[in-house]
Amino acid sequence: MTILAWCLTAGLLLVGLVGTLLPLLPGTTLILAAAVLHKLMLPATISWGVVGWIAGLWVLSLLVDFACVLLGTRLGGGSKWGMAGAGGGAVVGAFVSVPALLLGSVVGAMLAEKLIHGRTLRDTLKAGLGAGLGFLLGTLGRLTCAMAMISLFLLAALRR
Repeated sequence: MTILAWCLTAGLLLVGLVGTLLPLLPGTTLILAAAVLHKLMLPATISWGVVGWIAGLWVLSLLVDFACVLLGTRLGGGSKWGMAGAGGGAVVGAFVSVPALLLGSVVGAMLAEKLIHGRTLRDTLKAGLGAGLGFLLGTLGRLTCAMAMISLFLLAALRR
């Protein structure tokens, strides 16, 4: 049972880490699931307090990811429609590939700004580039949270 628990945990942690960079894999959610399942399978290995901290980092990863795209679009001069377009474009791009996810954010923001607001090409490009930069920063933030989650888990689990 112990070997199975550790293999399942390690697998989920690795897939979760990869999922922070690839679309369609809920990276930090898988890392949180690994911690919870490990706690349920091997209760003495980590405390619920550690699981709580990992859950807090999970929430932070979601907020950082979402906020970065929205703020990037906004700082690029985009409106709320540009932010919505960036989010929608990212969702559509997520079903294709990582570059399509980034491109979807940029194009979504640009289309929303052009079609709904009637902005100039220059303004739509600025909003789109802001969305793309926000997406990249969100990915970096999500990866940082994932690494912190895994580190916290490993420090707690290997300490006992």
